[in-house]
Amino acid sequence: MNAVALKNARIYTAGEGPSVPSIIEKGTVVFQDGKITAVGENVAIPENAKVIDVSKCVVTPGLIDAQCHIGLSEDGVSRAGDDLNESTNPVTPEVRVLDGINPADIAFRDAVASGVTCVQVAPGSSNIIGGETLVIKTWGTVVDDMVVRRPTGLMAALGEDPKRANGSNFRPPLTRMGSAAIMRKALASARDYARKKDAAMRSEQDAEESGKPGSGRLPELNPGHESLIRVLRKEIPLRVHCHRADDIVTAIRIAKEFDIDISLEHCAEADKVLEILAQSGFPVTMGPGLTKKNKLETKDIGFAAPVAVSKAGVKLAIVTDHPALPIQYLRICAGLAVREGMDENTALLAITRYAAEIAGVADRTGSIEPGKDADLVVWSKDPFEYDAKVRYTFINGRPVDIRDGNDVLLGGDIL
Repeated sequence: MNAVALKNARIYTAGEGPSVPSIIEKGTVVFQDGKITAVGENVAIPENAKVIDVSKCVVTPGLIDAQCHIGLSEDGVSRAGDDLNESTNPVTPEVRVLDGINPADIAFRDAVASGVTCVQVAPGSSNIIGGETLVIKTWGTVVDDMVVRRPTGLMAALGEDPKRANGSNFRPPLTRMGSAAIMRKALASARDYARKKDAAMRSEQDAEESGKPGSGRLPELNPGHESLIRVLRKEIPLRVHCHRADDIVTAIRIAKEFDIDISLEHCAEADKVLEILAQSGFPVTMGPGLTKKNKLETKDIGFAAPVAVSKAGVKLAIVTDHPALPIQYLRICAGLAVREGMDENTALLAITRYAAEIAGVADRTGSIEPGKDADLVVWSKDPFEYDAKVRYTFINGRPVDIRDGNDVLLGGDIL
């Protein structure tokens, strides 16, 4: 494929380091074969490149929603399209969202049309351990072809949701104490399984080297434990749904006990435990801020907590938790955070590079830098302006959404 150059744009790179300034006032982005090859003010454009003049427009990285349920809880199809929670057991680490996502969910069209090019999809929060998360692009017909990375984490939950989903059926957990105990038991059981498996493998290896019969016996394969082992080995984080301040602290406590990495999801009351949160070094995803206060633990939900967390130096991503808030309002949430006091660059990073880093895909996407995927959005003006419109959305260098006034042509070809 020939190179493409977006020329004369105001570019918000979301880049890191002096080689790529955060804002380029009148710059060019060049990409080819799905990858960004150059960005800057004085960029050499290949002779055979397709040049698109985007004067008076703003170019950003494709937006990233680091915590949502798109394709898993489908828009407009009620129970038939609800594959959010495997509620038959409070511990289901073997569940994979890959097997539940429907790429035909109309919400993917809304995502692309609003500049969201990449999402981390997670199971719901009914279970203490809910299953694997993954990151996909928002355009495709076969979910396997949309995958950027899997798994990117293992979903877990504390607080009201697992209590309500399980306790109402007279099975544990009934309390927050029970929730924490079940989480610990799941991690401890997987740790014991891993020790037995490692010991058996060492015994067989020693036997092979010595020529004597081995005494090790591998435990029966347990897919759930195998998923949890990735967490225990810090290959992926445990992504813990926790709104209330004490649930946030419990998640941090358990992470320290088992020496694992976690990300803290939603965190409506994060501003009440800023010191311990900042000391932990764990990142947070926050949102949806633009939604109803439908639970006691979300009575303070809004934008005050994200602003406070950002000022405390904690890495955060702003999320929609789609369908709790429709995914097309991701950039509106970031804009409202700016209105309430968040630094504008931090707000952009919270839906681009920081989101990519928290989701574990920053090597591929999240900023406009050479070598990264050509996931780009051309806006009519600053995307934090309420009336900004998407002119072009590129995913892997392909124009997948073209807006001209009110017309939307998905899968269009301007190249």
